[in-house]
Amino acid sequence: MAHEGLWKQLVGLDRAKTAQRAKCKYLTDPDRYVITLLNTEYIVNLSDKDILSVKPGSTPVPAEFIEQLCLLAYLINARDVPLAGKLVKPQPLAAGQFFFRGIHSLDTEKLQEIFGKNPKGLHRIMERFDAEPCEFGDASIRLYVLPRIPVTIVIWKGDEEFEARASILFDQTADRQLSLDALGAAARLTVDSLLEAAGEKHGKTV
Repeated sequence: MAHEGLWKQLVGLDRAKTAQRAKCKYLTDPDRYVITLLNTEYIVNLSDKDILSVKPGSTPVPAEFIEQLCLLAYLINARDVPLAGKLVKPQPLAAGQFFFRGIHSLDTEKLQEIFGKNPKGLHRIMERFDAEPCEFGDASIRLYVLPRIPVTIVIWKGDEEFEARASILFDQTADRQLSLDALGAAARLTVDSLLEAAGEKHGKTV
């Protein structure tokens, strides 16, 4: 079973307190959490130890490996603390300067490639994620990858003088809600979801 160690930790936790910490619902019969990941509802079934993605009008489907990792790690680690309201890159987070490098670096290149020529394309897909526009760069949005994990995406347009740039920013409390490996996975999932939405909406272009 995937993530067996995480499941073992989760089922041993107090259900009501976990739901409060994670800002999600806990329901019984069957024993489960209902939680939102990137504006999609997921059912975390404690009895069967499976996770289903539930999209309106579609049959529930098993969550992918990376989605399971993000959800389980979040339910285990989430804390009932307010946002700091201060945006940071991943490196200033506790141990972030050592973790977010090499293979663990955030994949901003894909965002630059897709949105660098037309940053406003980011705004055209933000409704899918219930995101809100921000005032950074040439285009930026703020979305919740998990109930206590906002992510801010910033795009600077490229031109003849400057290359396009992209940043992925977290609230300063992000490392209190998720371990760094799960936070990196959540960022990758966010990037992939944005790129998929951009391709679906505009035929692989924005």
